[in-house]
Amino acid sequence: MNQIEHYLIKQISIFSENRPGRLAAIAQAMQEERINILAFSIAEADGFGVVRALVDHSERAYHKLTDMGFMVSFTDVIAVRMRDEPGGLYEIARILGDANINIEYAYAYTGKDAAVLILRVNNARDAIATLLKRNVTLMESSFFK
Repeated sequence: MNQIEHYLIKQISIFSENRPGRLAAIAQAMQEERINILAFSIAEADGFGVVRALVDHSERAYHKLTDMGFMVSFTDVIAVRMRDEPGGLYEIARILGDANINIEYAYAYTGKDAAVLILRVNNARDAIATLLKRNVTLMESSFFK
């Protein structure tokens, strides 16, 4: 595995009708399988929802959710540790924009140690190389397993 591959994170995307109880069913399934949801976002379009999540056992989550009838797919994303202060997001967005890398979507979480920005970009490998050259800290995929 080359250096760049260490930073490609497998995100699961779960497609579901946008109706009461669907998120609870997903969360209960993860609880039953003892799968930790590390970060997630929900988007809605035309009566359907997409739950994007980073979990600590993505293959197991995939099998459990597809067995329940959910449509599930994998997407490569990257996780960027950014400054948790004004300008932190701007710094990352500017570096990628200047490199002509498009951010397709993003979500973030913050904790005691740092803010983490999860990014889906049009070229993950170029984004990783660009950010590493600029001394931006990326989280390795092993953190999310």
